[in-house]
Amino acid sequence: MKLSAKSPLIGIPACVRDQEGHPFHTVGEKYIAAVNLGAGGLPVLIPALGDVFDMADLVRRLDGLLVTGSPSNVAVSLYGGPPDRPDSPQDPKRDATTIPLIRAAIEEGLPLFCICRGIQELNVAFGGTLHTQVHEQPGARDHRALKVDYMNVKYGPRHSVDLAPDGDIARIVGSPRIEVNSLHWQAIDRIGAGLIVEGRADDGVIEAVRVGGARSLALGVQWHPEWKVLENPVSLALFRAFGDAARRRAEQRMRGLAA
Repeated sequence: MKLSAKSPLIGIPACVRDQEGHPFHTVGEKYIAAVNLGAGGLPVLIPALGDVFDMADLVRRLDGLLVTGSPSNVAVSLYGGPPDRPDSPQDPKRDATTIPLIRAAIEEGLPLFCICRGIQELNVAFGGTLHTQVHEQPGARDHRALKVDYMNVKYGPRHSVDLAPDGDIARIVGSPRIEVNSLHWQAIDRIGAGLIVEGRADDGVIEAVRVGGARSLALGVQWHPEWKVLENPVSLALFRAFGDAARRRAEQRMRGLAA
């Protein structure tokens, strides 16, 4: 989608990945493309610099915040969880950036959309806890990514999600049940104070939440709607709703600058 000076600025916090012994701040292209093509926003990549930022000042400069998925997991020390699996990938610089940034975004009324690791960070930011290996919970299905080389299969539909009939997501997508992909080890255990369940998988795992009383759209989903966003009507509806909220915010912000 062609961008202009009126396109909303949507921040995307980065992960820190090692590349040949050097740390790189990275964001997957699929998230950047979804912000552009699905939400009609200008992606602004935010390095994982933690408390270097004045978070309140940063969110005032933005029109939306997309918190992405990642191969890494939220540190259990941030929510008092049991020891994680020995091979659990960690990203402490991302943790130190995204969790305070989420809190600042809600305080400011910034439109917020959290995906996969993002919904887990949202839950931890609100005092909730996580299952580190949800597939080991009694009655839970295996939500981990399929071990296949074909991305269209890996990101293809895996299970249904029943949506709260009076929730924001059911209203946005126009259906009480949707089919989603599934590529995660971790999931919400105890839900954070102030979060409201928007959807559950057929095994009861929480798949979607909203922030109760938020001044703008503030959602988290456990699946990956960013994948080929233009080809999936549910994914596109979610990103368009996020983009619409960001455009309203941009208009308000520009009026404030012009005053």
